[in-house]
Amino acid sequence: MISRIDLRGGALPEGGDLRDLLPRAEFDVEAALETVRPICEDVRHRGSAAVIDWGAKFDGVRLESIRVPASAIADALERLDPAVRAALEESIRRARLVHHEQRRTTHTTQVVPGGTVTEKWVPVERVGLYVPGGRSVYPSSVVMNVVPAQEAGVEGIAVASPPQKEFGGLPHPTILAACALLGVDEVYAAGGAQAIAMFAYGTAECLPVNLVTGPGNIYVAAAKRLLKGRIGIDAEAGPTEIAILADSTADPVHVAADLISQAEHDPMAAAVLVTDSEELAAATEAELKPQVAASKHVTDRIEPALAGRQSAIVLVNDLEDGLKVVDAYAAEHLEIQTADAAAVAGRVRNAGAIFVGPWAPVSLGDYCAGSNHVLPTGGCACHSSGLSVQSFLRGIHIVDYTRDALAEVAHHVVTLAEAEDLPAHGAAIKARFAGGEPDEHRAGGEPDEHSGWKVPQQ
Repeated sequence: MISRIDLRGGALPEGGDLRDLLPRAEFDVEAALETVRPICEDVRHRGSAAVIDWGAKFDGVRLESIRVPASAIADALERLDPAVRAALEESIRRARLVHHEQRRTTHTTQVVPGGTVTEKWVPVERVGLYVPGGRSVYPSSVVMNVVPAQEAGVEGIAVASPPQKEFGGLPHPTILAACALLGVDEVYAAGGAQAIAMFAYGTAECLPVNLVTGPGNIYVAAAKRLLKGRIGIDAEAGPTEIAILADSTADPVHVAADLISQAEHDPMAAAVLVTDSEELAAATEAELKPQVAASKHVTDRIEPALAGRQSAIVLVNDLEDGLKVVDAYAAEHLEIQTADAAAVAGRVRNAGAIFVGPWAPVSLGDYCAGSNHVLPTGGCACHSSGLSVQSFLRGIHIVDYTRDALAEVAHHVVTLAEAEDLPAHGAAIKARFAGGEPDEHRAGGEPDEHSGWKVPQQ
C-alpha cells in the first residue's frame, strides 16, 4: 500500500542529493504552459465570452453570465446547514484572531539628525481569490484567502470558483455561503486557467486585479506562472503533502489516520512518514489497511496516493537524521509526533506549517486552528511562506532628508556614483548645492581628491 525508503546504516547525503532520495509527486508546470497559453490569450481578447466558452468545455455547463447574482449568494447562506454555518463562523473567528495580529505598522527610523526612512505598509488595491471546486468543495479556502486580505485592508476582493453543473452553473452553494458570511459579494463562476486570465486581464464583468492567491490544479498553477508580472501571485501550488516525523512514542493509529487524511485530497497527494522506529513503521503499515478500507474515497484517491511515488515510509538512523530529512523535504504540513515534540519542532527550519504533538493534527489547521492552510508545496517551504496578511501588503520606504543631512553624506553618494560609472547620479547631488558643492560654512569643505568637488568633512 505504501513503499519504504531505508536511509539507515550510514551518513546521509547532503543538500540536493538527499532531496533526490525523498518521495515527491511529479508536477510539471512547465509542460502545462502550452496548454494554458491559448486559453489565457483567448480570455485576453474575448473576455467573458471566452471564460464562458472554456467553462462549457471543461465544466460541462454554459453560462449566460459569469458574475454570480447577489441573490444566489444570499440564498446559499439562507439554506446552509446550521451546523456547517456554526463551524464556518468559528473558523472565521479564529482565523481573524491570528491574522489580525499579523498586521504591520508604520515605523520611522532616524538614520541621522534630519534624515529619516519611514516604512509604511499599504494593502494592494484589488485581489482575485481562487477557490478550487473539482474533486471536493473547499469553503475553508474561502476563509483562508478572504480573512487575511480583509485584515490587510484590501478594498476590492473578488472570488472565483468553478461552475457546477449540478447547481445550475453556480459555484458550490457552501462556497457561496462562506462568501456571504465574510461579506464578499463579488463572486464569479469561473475555474481553471480561464479564471486566472480573467483576473489578470479583466473582462466586461470583472475588473483586473493586482494579485491572485489561492490553490488550484496544475493548469491554475501554470496560468499563474504565465501571467506572473502582469499580476502578483502567492505561489504555484502543487499537490498537497504531509510529512510526519515520529519516534517510538507515537501512536500508529494517529499516524495512519493523518497520512490518510491528506491522501484523500487527490491521487497525487503525498503522505510521508519519517521515523527511526522499525516497530512504528510496521504498526503504521498494519494500521493503514483497516483505516483505508473504512474510508470513503478509497480507489479514486487514497489508494493511488499512498501507493504513488510521492508517498513512503522513510526509515532513518535516529531523530537527528530525521530532522535532516524533514528539512530537506520541506513539507507543506509537518507533524512532529515524538517525545518532547515542542523542542523538536523548534529545531525545524523548513516547513509550511508545523503541528506539534498528538493533539494538533493537520486537519485542525485545515479548518479551525486559526492558522492559514494556503501553504507552500513541492519543497518550496525552504524559501517561501504560507498565505498571511503580509501577502496582501506592500512595504513602501519614505525617505525624508534635510539639506544638512544630505550635505553630510553627499561625498559618499558622489564617490559611489562615480565608482559605478554613473556620473549623472553624482551630478544630481551636486546640483542641490550652490556652485555645485555643499555649503562650506555649514558643512565644512575640503576638495575631493578625485573630483575636485568640495565635500563636507566627517
